Amino acid sequence: QERLVASGGGLVQFGGSLRLSCVASGFRLDYYAIGWLRQAPGKEREGNVCHSSSGANAWYGDSVKGRFANSRDHSKNSVYLQMNSLTPEDTAIYYCAKCWARINGYEYADWGQGTQVTVSS
Repeated sequence: QERLVASGGGLVQFGGSLRLSCVASGFRLDYYAIGWLRQAPGKEREGNVCHSSSGANAWYGDSVKGRFANSRDHSKNSVYLQMNSLTPEDTAIYYCAKCWARINGYEYADWGQGTQVTVSS
């Protein structure tokens, strides 16, 4: 069974940093572009990151560009999201997922267990 499990969330102060981890099981992560979505309270799930399977290219949404950085460790079948300069607007449940580009944006699938990130003001 293919699974993606995110972890590493927590409570952090305004301006702080967190590093999320995402472990894949049941499939080789290096075969897929992997990204991150988040869902804030009362809002729809939104994708913010999509990182190519090779790791050579990454897309970041405007709300996280310059603050978030994704990396991949294929030896651990894992990806990591380094989040810096966090604000309360980043408070959400974060999910990792397979992703791909479309004409008008990015799509995501097969996200699994998410991890809660809460940023205090």
